[in-house]
Amino acid sequence: MPEVTIKYKKPETLKILKGLGKYLDFIVSTKKKTPVEAIAATEVPEQETYKIGNATVIRGDRSIDTTDLGEIFTRNNIDAAQLRKKAWERNK
Repeated sequence: MPEVTIKYKKPETLKILKGLGKYLDFIVSTKKKTPVEAIAATEVPEQETYKIGNATVIRGDRSIDTTDLGEIFTRNNIDAAQLRKKAWERNK
């Protein structure tokens, strides 16, 4: 079956396409976004903190140069997998 991709801006367009699909005998399917895509598609407010679901997000400062951090981790032979494992260990 041939497929066509239609990009639209207004949500009303999807309703119209679904209505047309009934009369013209075609199927309208929507691609569900992954959580990362959904967050990336949302507009970020200009305020210092905002919420995504129940999580509070604090806006970062883009002027900070993080290239020096790479040297710190590389020089000390810190492995990301070991760092994650150690961070999740529970102290009994």
